[in-house]
Amino acid sequence: MKKILFVFAFVCTMLTFSNVKAANYHVNDAKIDVLFEQASSTIMMNLNDMSSNMMATTTLNSTVKAKDPIVAIILDFFLGGLGVHRFYLGTKVMTGVGYILTCGGFFGLMPLVDLIVLAINYDDISQFVDNPKFFMW
Repeated sequence: MKKILFVFAFVCTMLTFSNVKAANYHVNDAKIDVLFEQASSTIMMNLNDMSSNMMATTTLNSTVKAKDPIVAIILDFFLGGLGVHRFYLGTKVMTGVGYILTCGGFFGLMPLVDLIVLAINYDDISQFVDNPKFFMW
């Protein structure tokens, strides 16, 4: 019975698409030329200029990555079970998903330990920023 249904579905599909012809498609060169004339131009940069721009961007990003430990502690206290403090600190998405799927990181134990670790290392939490590990410490 499965073979008959498969053959029937295959025949119906072939009949449906046999009426489509490639001759129905045509290219309007005049419209393409108009689109090219209306398009904006692209500027090519020298690689030396690009590397200096990238250095400035890297310097800017490194100053932006400074995270406030108070915000991380407050997020951990109130929303630690959802892993929001880990998202704030810049870890990967799967770490937060792991917190959610394990009911707050092993039934609330992980956010509690994270809270203690963040409170103890209040002066310098840079080691926890962009930390890819599931266990933050």
